[in-house]
Amino acid sequence: MAEVLLEHNDSIAVITINDPERRNALTIDLSKALRDKVAEAEQHANALIVTGAPPAFCAGADLTQLGNSKDEGLKQIYQGFLAVANAAIPTIAAVNGAAVGAGLNLALACDVLVAGPKARFDARFLQLGIHPGGGMTWMLQRKVGPQVATAMTLLGQILDADEAVRTGLAFTRAEDPLAVAKELAGAPAGAPAELVRTIKATMRMTDAMHDHEEAVETELRPQVASIDTPEFAARLAAMKARISGR
Repeated sequence: MAEVLLEHNDSIAVITINDPERRNALTIDLSKALRDKVAEAEQHANALIVTGAPPAFCAGADLTQLGNSKDEGLKQIYQGFLAVANAAIPTIAAVNGAAVGAGLNLALACDVLVAGPKARFDARFLQLGIHPGGGMTWMLQRKVGPQVATAMTLLGQILDADEAVRTGLAFTRAEDPLAVAKELAGAPAGAPAELVRTIKATMRMTDAMHDHEEAVETELRPQVASIDTPEFAARLAAMKARISGR
């Protein structure tokens, strides 16, 4: 049975697309379930990991539904990875196998990618005779720049884990990408929930800025607000106590 699984552990949510026989290809129903699980994760977790049931991460959109889709149908297929892209909490892709087409979009939608030894990043839209969708060209160029994005999108180049790290598509390579993703998620999981969300929102704003002074002003108010929180006072006191006890 094709499903999207959600597991919570210490403020870390793990979403797994679970349809291994079809290599986790995204149907409209799976995309809706993914959207709903992301919304649920945001309510209870400080970090979200997205992965696929082995052997693939996500083989793309279901080809039958894709072939029959027009505007609204395509947007329904997009809704799962767009929910990941718009998540208020940090997102990490644990890419344990092939990420193809819309599956590449799902990986790109995450803030950080961890590539396992079997990871493959394959745009494949051109080879299927279909134009990329879901903002793939924008997301890919922001991750790797125009040259690598062109090689992947128009020249059919497929990146393995090592090439993904070398080009900046992935943050790191790991024998167990889910375990490493959980380690990375530990920092936001142990931080104040509101602070995690505010920092991510600020990073989205400053990413589009070209002026350092504008970024300074954008960060000033939330920094002052964080200094006034009980969480900061408690952590500051604990740090002072550790330093004085050395």
